[in-house]
Amino acid sequence: MNSMNPMNPLHIENTRRSFLGTSIAAGLALPTAFSLLSARAHAQDAKSAAPKLKIAVVGCGGRGTGAMFNAIDAGKTSGYTIEVVALGDLFAERVARANAGLVQAGIQEVSAQFLFTGFDAYKRVCETDCDVIILATPPGFRSIHFAAAVEAKKHIFTEKPVAVDGPGVRRFLAAAAKSKELGLKVVAGTQRRHEQSYIEAMERIHRGDIGKVVAARCYWNMGSLWNVSPEATKTEVENQVRNWLYHSWLSGDHIVEQHVHQLDVMQWVMQADPVLVRGVGGRQSRTDAKLYGHIFDHFGLEYVYPGDRFVLSMCRQQDGTDGKVEEIISGSEGMAELNSGVANLTGPKAWKFNGKQTNPYLQEHVDLQNAIRTSSPLNEGEQVAKSTLVAIMGRMAAYSGKDVTWEQALTSDEVLMPEAVEFGPRPEAPVAIPGKGAST
Repeated sequence: MNSMNPMNPLHIENTRRSFLGTSIAAGLALPTAFSLLSARAHAQDAKSAAPKLKIAVVGCGGRGTGAMFNAIDAGKTSGYTIEVVALGDLFAERVARANAGLVQAGIQEVSAQFLFTGFDAYKRVCETDCDVIILATPPGFRSIHFAAAVEAKKHIFTEKPVAVDGPGVRRFLAAAAKSKELGLKVVAGTQRRHEQSYIEAMERIHRGDIGKVVAARCYWNMGSLWNVSPEATKTEVENQVRNWLYHSWLSGDHIVEQHVHQLDVMQWVMQADPVLVRGVGGRQSRTDAKLYGHIFDHFGLEYVYPGDRFVLSMCRQQDGTDGKVEEIISGSEGMAELNSGVANLTGPKAWKFNGKQTNPYLQEHVDLQNAIRTSSPLNEGEQVAKSTLVAIMGRMAAYSGKDVTWEQALTSDEVLMPEAVEFGPRPEAPVAIPGKGAST
């Protein structure tokens, strides 16, 4: 794979992650220049006759602010005039800077009465008259916020993953079922589901162009990401939330927070849930607990799927190592190699994607808005919850050194994310040692 391909996921993710890390470390949450220009053009070109769609954001860090501008940009395609009506975040400076980003883009700022901060900011956002809520806080909060948004009967764009433990997945699944009953539209941040190269490749794989799928491999190997050093003036909880990637109660570990993308593709390929997972993992290059909490820096897993099929999964975040972000599917009559913007099938029905590729981070919002406007069915809640559980069970297997079944993960009573959080003490969790009992 050509890592310099602008649509290569490693290139996209490194670019996005480096921007987000800089934003978080500096306390910023401003859009990119491209988004600013695009959003400003949309604000200027929007016709008064276009229907209005009101959106709100819960989680105004880099990803939430980015998703907000993606949603604004999407209005140019969906035909909506997008109005941002509420912003919520635990930290006031992120709300302020997201609002400043709107002004910088030439878009009407959110009035002060609809700027919410604190642990209950999501509740205040849900009480507004918004049509769509973007959920982009650290993943540990996701299932709680999603359930509240569903209760408020809002359409939802939810970032991935959607939980960090079995109880969180169960909460999300229950809310997802209710969202379907209510006819709500739900799109998740597993953007490959909205990427044309993947969509066309999956159509060919599922119709048998590489024969029967027998196995697959998936990778997200890269260097380290951003980190935020703790400050003595802040509580342990605040320091951990600001450095949330490295605490499993907030991120689920990087296999859940990041590698869920590839595992979601595997779910898409296999069209089934894994029966069992076994694997290994650990931390060798990121061992400073002050900067990197207690999570692992590498995982290697084998997922067993129905029909004697299996998936080999590998992910690592170690500086100085080779990058690889792709999925390889083995069929009885050929293979498929998938990457962002790239799809190649070999065998008797060989094929190479050469179609039009749009930005999947934008397309997922276009698809959500189109579904709302046309009242078309679109609800990815259950789908993303199951993909999240696949990642969680992989972490459980690596942390414990034990085989973990789908049912064990789904019914697990191990709680990483408490229902109520407040600033105060929270001792650092120990690094998991396989064979010592802990699986979280």
